[in-house]
Amino acid sequence: MANLLPSLATMNNKELVANVIALGVLIITLVVNVCIQINTGAYSYRVYEVPKVVSPSHSPSETGDYVFRAIIIVAVLLMLLVLYACTSLAILKSKQILESKYQSVLKNEDLQPGGRLTVEKLKQYVRKYSIMAETGSPQFMTACSATTTASGVLCALSSVICHLNAHRKPDQNIVDSDYKWSIQAILIIQYIGAWLGAIAPISRCFAALRFKLSVKWIWNHFKVFKVESYWIQKLSDWKHSSIPLFSSRRRKCKILIQNLKSLILCLCIGFQMIVVVASKMIAVIPVFLVICVVYFFHCWKRLKTIFSIVLGHVSVLKHEQLGEDIDLTRYVLQLQDEMEFPDRTLKRISKSVKRLIEKAEKHQPKNLMNLLEKSPGFEGVGKFDSHHVRPLLSEEYLNCWSLTLITLTTIAMSLPNMDKNIVDSLLSGVSEGLVYATLVEESLNNTDDHVIIQRAAKTLWLEVDVYRKWLGNRLQKDAPLAKTTRQILQWLSDKAKNIVTEVESTDIGGRNDNLRYKSICANSMYRITQTILLSYHENIELFAQLSSMIGDILAACLTNLPQVIAMKCHTSVIEKREASVQVAAQLLGKTTQIINILQDRELQFQA
Repeated sequence: MANLLPSLATMNNKELVANVIALGVLIITLVVNVCIQINTGAYSYRVYEVPKVVSPSHSPSETGDYVFRAIIIVAVLLMLLVLYACTSLAILKSKQILESKYQSVLKNEDLQPGGRLTVEKLKQYVRKYSIMAETGSPQFMTACSATTTASGVLCALSSVICHLNAHRKPDQNIVDSDYKWSIQAILIIQYIGAWLGAIAPISRCFAALRFKLSVKWIWNHFKVFKVESYWIQKLSDWKHSSIPLFSSRRRKCKILIQNLKSLILCLCIGFQMIVVVASKMIAVIPVFLVICVVYFFHCWKRLKTIFSIVLGHVSVLKHEQLGEDIDLTRYVLQLQDEMEFPDRTLKRISKSVKRLIEKAEKHQPKNLMNLLEKSPGFEGVGKFDSHHVRPLLSEEYLNCWSLTLITLTTIAMSLPNMDKNIVDSLLSGVSEGLVYATLVEESLNNTDDHVIIQRAAKTLWLEVDVYRKWLGNRLQKDAPLAKTTRQILQWLSDKAKNIVTEVESTDIGGRNDNLRYKSICANSMYRITQTILLSYHENIELFAQLSSMIGDILAACLTNLPQVIAMKCHTSVIEKREASVQVAAQLLGKTTQIINILQDRELQFQA
């Protein structure tokens, strides 16, 4: 339960309520079960039922110890359940506060992508959003809360009890149980789990102090007798709201119901305040220990710095330029505005984003870059489809970057007398390029019509890349005996036409998605092969022409990457913002060279 507590913040409101109710049902069932066992004497079965075989070391007082331990664990379960409910109420309101401040920053600050998004601009853009995402993360807020730390202390208490149970004398084991030796194994597993539940919240508190916040911030955060508004605001809102399902016309009945509701919620508010204050009092103990550890590390770092100066290692003190000219405090989101957020934390967030980008820069898509370097510009975008070729389908579909790339790659793979290494190199480049092309399509073209074609492309690429097949036909094996390039193109065109005719005669209503995808892919193949046949001559090296065309189309598609990165930084779902910014940072790092190459090409093309 203690390990699960911070994950409450990752749930939306409906999931949060449903999970807390489900957990409450489980815990109450366990508590009732244990109470029944205590009441029926299950914990002292050997003492009261078969006293003759009881070891002399057993005594009624020892049996009372077992019952006492069971009562303590039941109490800990109930207290953790209460902490869950109180934390959930705070999460519901804190998310609204953080969301309101997030939208306010978006409105007041210059965070809208405009103009030419260079790599340097994108890095600043990612950094600003990372500060908003991390400081305004509900998961981080919950992990640093007093209730989470208090749950760790409660788990430490239960782990001590498990320790006492796991280290009993051998003759005290419940040997008459049907579970036999597994009882001891269960006790050991529970013992380990309890200590993990105790250590995890305290380690999260340490991480908050060491890597996120300052000691002053955390001390203000754990002011014992101060209950922040977000802890009780949701209950207060419910108190002052009307009952929507109450339809009685009798005024006295309405007054009675409303007063009863207000009384109950007043008691809940008071109980919530007591729980928060008690949690802060309990949390002071591990926080004090963590503060001591943090100061120890600070002292150790200062000693290392002093020794570095004495030994002449001045490079240790070198200052990293992380864009300090920008006022990053404007992008900090906090539940309490009066608390000063440390600059050291902002620098650490900037450093973490910088390291993430630099780490991703080491994994550039080399095969894709080689493919892009072979293409001269963007001319191939207008060559793959001709208006003189009539489509086979009665319903016209929009063009799709990925489907066009897959179709052209399939044609290149089907050409006769091609070196395997050259074909594999093209496949590797297209495979890497489709990853980013798919991101572009999913981000910018997310209408229903586009989604249908994108799904068809994904299905087709799996078949082409893995099985070297196109719609069930083995490339270079099911082709006709004549192996000329023109005959291969005509064979692919005829196959595509036959597939479309067969699908339309079979799936009249168009309800079968697989057949629909098949007809879309076949229609794309027909149009592209017919377009190539219109201008093809036998003395043309078609593979090089197709490779250049594929590179041009990929280049035109990937010019949208800066816009996609900017869109990834911002998401409307508060629980996913931090992860989305990290994805944007990794995407920026992996495509830095591609963005620079394509932006230089755009400038040359415009000139």
